[in-house]
Amino acid sequence: MIEQTVEIPTKDGFATTFICHPERGGAHPVILFFMDAPAIREELRDMVRRLASVGYYVMLPNMYYRRGVMELADLPPLDPKASMERVFDLMNSLNIDLVMDDAEALFAYADGQAAASDGPAGAMGYCMSGQYAINAAARWPARVAAAASIYGTMLVTDRKDSPHLMAQKADAELYFACAEVDRWAPLETIEELTQSLASTSVDAEVEIYPGVEHGFAFPQRAAYNRDAAERHWERLFSLFRRRLG
Repeated sequence: MIEQTVEIPTKDGFATTFICHPERGGAHPVILFFMDAPAIREELRDMVRRLASVGYYVMLPNMYYRRGVMELADLPPLDPKASMERVFDLMNSLNIDLVMDDAEALFAYADGQAAASDGPAGAMGYCMSGQYAINAAARWPARVAAAASIYGTMLVTDRKDSPHLMAQKADAELYFACAEVDRWAPLETIEELTQSLASTSVDAEVEIYPGVEHGFAFPQRAAYNRDAAERHWERLFSLFRRRLG
């Protein structure tokens, strides 16, 4: 496996991006891996490595570069309430347009790399970033062939770029993994998402993972559930194998 951390130029600066791909057998399909709200950490890098090991060029950008933040562990410690407020402040510093600008820069960088294929690509996001993965599929329907939202938030909003609306502009196969117990994406929201997608010709699946909570796929979280986490990996591997090869 080849690993590197590069500074990718964007409209607003440089996005520090962890990239992992197999040493042999390229060029490999590109997958954009959008982080969750607690930012870059080794837990996410390990997940990138697992995905890359089966044949992909996986890019994990630091989405908080505009705020000069890389890993929350490097910041001064705060009490739990202040720590949560800091996470929400960072999360709310992003929006779909900014992240799509960054995604465009990531694709531009990948297109110049011999190890990265310029063919069908994938996008995936956890928590706050599920919406970004779906919007990437809508923004580049000829490029993004598969997108996954894992316990994504803000999937049904009153904005014109709400994922439940933008999904209709995608040609990709879409997958939504949802926790049955999720204060950030309650079952009422998931039902509205499901009904919205069912009324269209979008190639999408919404799957509820029974008995688990938001964050079930992260090994370092209290909500981690091994069976559910392994199921989500099986779903991702199958999705990307079908659509990216």
